[in-house]
Amino acid sequence: MEKGDYHQAKYYLQNGSIKRYLNILKLLAGYHYSRSLKKPHQWGLPASISIEPTTACNLGCPECPSGLKQFTRPQGNLNQKTLALLLDEIGDTLQYITFYFQGEPFIHPNMVGLIEEAAKRKIFTATSTNAHFITEKMADDIVSSGLGKLIISIDGTTQQVYEQYRKKGKIDKVIEGTRRILEARKKTGSVFPLVYFQFLVVKPNEHQIADVQKLGDEMGVDGVLFKTAQVYSYENGNSLIPTIDKYSRYKKGPDGKWSIKNKLLNQCWKMWQSSVVTWDGRIVPCCFDKDADHEMGQLGKQPFKDIWHGAAYRNFRQALLKSRSEIEICKNCSEGTTVWA
Repeated sequence: MEKGDYHQAKYYLQNGSIKRYLNILKLLAGYHYSRSLKKPHQWGLPASISIEPTTACNLGCPECPSGLKQFTRPQGNLNQKTLALLLDEIGDTLQYITFYFQGEPFIHPNMVGLIEEAAKRKIFTATSTNAHFITEKMADDIVSSGLGKLIISIDGTTQQVYEQYRKKGKIDKVIEGTRRILEARKKTGSVFPLVYFQFLVVKPNEHQIADVQKLGDEMGVDGVLFKTAQVYSYENGNSLIPTIDKYSRYKKGPDGKWSIKNKLLNQCWKMWQSSVVTWDGRIVPCCFDKDADHEMGQLGKQPFKDIWHGAAYRNFRQALLKSRSEIEICKNCSEGTTVWA
């Protein structure tokens, strides 16, 4: 077990409850029962949830609706009252919150307050950032907020390579922000937040895989995560698809056409154990529904529990169990088939 994994597991043990453990058992039982019958049964509440602080972003990354400014849904910032409303209802069964969906979280004017709202309820929290907004004060505030995990996107170790995907970004700011958060954490003697570099492997940066691992070791981050890239237009190839097969979601067929490598099995653990909340309180099934095309309901209009067990969610799970390949947001998915995510 990696050091970071150990500390995260320890957090769960120290902050767990009978209600949270029983909820996970209900989720597992409902998931496997549903798979066996090919009919959805949901007996628990989500153990993890992704919440969108903001849709705004300072970068212009390709393949990202935030960066390309191509959202079809409204844009804005999460109201802390919306978060409190959700946590008042299901906070005692939640184990994990990711404060990220689209956008750069630390553009939110009170991102630290959002983290504190969840952390005070003993929920493990994580977020993903491009680190451009981590000032010395912000680093201190992040560490004191109770954040459990900070994932820092670093898709290159030199400016020339980094900016090929992270348009408008500065690698120096990423390094500087990382150093500040590590120094702030060291001052408190805490192991949290666990700090990870995340390297989105694309063709322009794949030659720097070893370099980013070395950089992470030198700086003292808790690990380096390598992520495969989703591209929207892949059938005829794409300049972002890496040549290293291990890091590619796609494969080239005998006819010269490209397809996703992942087999779209008619199952998805994420549809039973997690959910996504947009900044304005819309509930959507997963992070691939970037434009909220499959809205299940909206906080403030309905209780979350009614949405989670409601007809829209039930119909979506049924469609997935019947033929996942017919659901548009599932067609480019590389996740969701494992029993625990």
